[in-house]
Amino acid sequence: MPAPGTTCSPPPHTVTATPAPPTPETLAYSLTLPAALQSPAIARAATRTILGAHGLGDLTDAAVQVVSELASCACRFTPTAEIYVSLRYRDSTLRVILYDGHPRHTNPRLAAACDTHRRAALRVLACVVRACGGDWGFGDAREPGGGTRMWAALPHQSTGAYLGMAGVPPH
Repeated sequence: MPAPGTTCSPPPHTVTATPAPPTPETLAYSLTLPAALQSPAIARAATRTILGAHGLGDLTDAAVQVVSELASCACRFTPTAEIYVSLRYRDSTLRVILYDGHPRHTNPRLAAACDTHRRAALRVLACVVRACGGDWGFGDAREPGGGTRMWAALPHQSTGAYLGMAGVPPH
C-alpha cells in the first residue's frame, strides 16, 4: 500500500546479493574533517582502517605518515574551518589528496614565500615519498572556492623501500 500522500507503490520484496568484500581496486574514500589539532590523528586512524580493509596493509606505514604530514600542514595553513582528505587506489598506486582553504597569493613575492614555507612544512613528506619512489606536490585547488590542493602518490611495488629504510622487514 502506498504511503499516505504518495502515488508510488512500495518496491517489491527483492533479495539482494551479499556485497563483495573490499579490494584494492575499490578503495575510494573522502573525508571532510575540522581544521583542528585532532584531525591528523583521525585521518591516520581512518587510513589504517581503510588500507587494512582493502588488503593494502603493506602500504600502511608510508601512507599513514603521508596522510599525517599532509593533514597537519593543511590544518596549519587553512583559514577555513575544514579540510578535505581523499584516498584512492588506482593503477597500483595510492593517491592521497588534501585540500585546504588557503588561497594562492596574487603577489608573486608573497606566493613564493608561502610556497617556501609550505615546502619546509612538508620536508618529512618529501623524504617518505622519495623513499617509496612516488611523487608529491601542491598547487591551486581546481574546485569551487579555491584554496590549495596537496597530493602524494605512493606506488605499491616500491613501498618496501620505505619499510626497509624504517628498519621494518617488508611484509
